[in-house]
Amino acid sequence: MRLSAWAAVTLGLLIAAPAVAQAQDTTAAPPTVQLHRNYPNPFNPETTIPFSLDRSLWSSGRPPVVSLRIYNILAQLVAVPILQGTGELLDNVSLVWNGTGDYAGYWDGKVLGTNREAASGVYVYQLTVNGKTVSKKMTIVK
Repeated sequence: MRLSAWAAVTLGLLIAAPAVAQAQDTTAAPPTVQLHRNYPNPFNPETTIPFSLDRSLWSSGRPPVVSLRIYNILAQLVAVPILQGTGELLDNVSLVWNGTGDYAGYWDGKVLGTNREAASGVYVYQLTVNGKTVSKKMTIVK
């Protein structure tokens, strides 16, 4: 009796295992968004913030909507960098596929809407792509 119970369990596992493995193989990886470290960091007075987007973000027929914002440690908006190559503010911008998926924001170190340089300290830069957000920190040293 023990042998037949053991055989039934083993047979059940062998039958179920390929189905589970097949279900895992069919899952597609979500599109990736990578926010890289700004350079130079620490910086004075300007910095570049590179980011990469997976080509699959364009496959839906609509380009991804991207925002890049810089906040101080009090969560106050300090700046909105520009997209290198276009000079366009990275605030709800629909990006066109550039062939590589690599883009960069540029910040001149000035506070938004003023000609005043941002103070030394720690800042958080936040990339939002189609409503999903990725953040990193950077430092300004004067």
